[in-house]
Amino acid sequence: MPIYAYKCGACGHAMDALQKLSDAPLTVCPQCGQAALQKQITAAGFQLKGSGWYATDFKGAAAAPAAAAASDAPSAPACGASCACH
Repeated sequence: MPIYAYKCGACGHAMDALQKLSDAPLTVCPQCGQAALQKQITAAGFQLKGSGWYATDFKGAAAAPAAAAASDAPSAPACGASCACH
C-alpha cells in the first residue's frame, strides 16, 4: 500500500497516510476539522542507479546464446579467448 502525503490548506498541518489505491482521498483535516486537506506530490522513495539490472541478473538466459556463438567460432584456442594469454 502506498503512503500519501497530505497538507491542510487552512491550518498548514502536514501528515502522511497509508492507503489502498482504491481508497478515496482524505479531505477533512484531523488538526482543525476543516475540509481543506489536499494530497501532495512527493518524490519516489527509491532510485534506480547503475548500468542496468539486466546486465547482472538473468545470466542463465544470456549464457545459452553466448555458448552457441562460441561453438560457431572458427578455431578458438583451448584456453578460450578471454584468458590472459591472448
